[in-house]
Amino acid sequence: MTDRPDETVTERDLEVLAEQLGRTPRGVVGIAARCPAGHPLVVRTLPRLDDGTPFPTTFYLTGPSVVAAASTLEANGAMKEMTAALAEDEELAAAYRRAHEHYLAQREALGHVDEIDGISAGGMPVRVKCVHVVTAHSLAAGPGVNPMGDDAIARMEAQGLWRRDRCTCG
Repeated sequence: MTDRPDETVTERDLEVLAEQLGRTPRGVVGIAARCPAGHPLVVRTLPRLDDGTPFPTTFYLTGPSVVAAASTLEANGAMKEMTAALAEDEELAAAYRRAHEHYLAQREALGHVDEIDGISAGGMPVRVKCVHVVTAHSLAAGPGVNPMGDDAIARMEAQGLWRRDRCTCG
């Protein structure tokens, strides 16, 4: 992972997150990725929420335009295509398994939760179940860590759905 030197969450970040999510954000311990204007795109969340609920989604996609782009990819069948690619390409599958291990290590660094031990998110390590999760992981970790998230971002850009280098937050 490309370690972010400062993932500090400000009061303004929490306000923006509440607007983005339409609810009070839960378990946020860092802003794992921001748009070029500095708005949150991905939050880092605790593996157990304040109410005791296990929460496996360490990297949670929040930026409205990238969330919409991920939803469009899902609606257009990207998950099925990506999962098929994993079955056909052993190197890609191995890289995705490494992404799964990376995800688990990042969550474990925030605390151990028995109920979700060994379970990452988004279908890792054998399928792509959620484009939002793999995209969030890729944005948080940087290119080359999660190949399916990198693929999703490339698809978004190629289809004109979203670009990492432009703020479309509002």
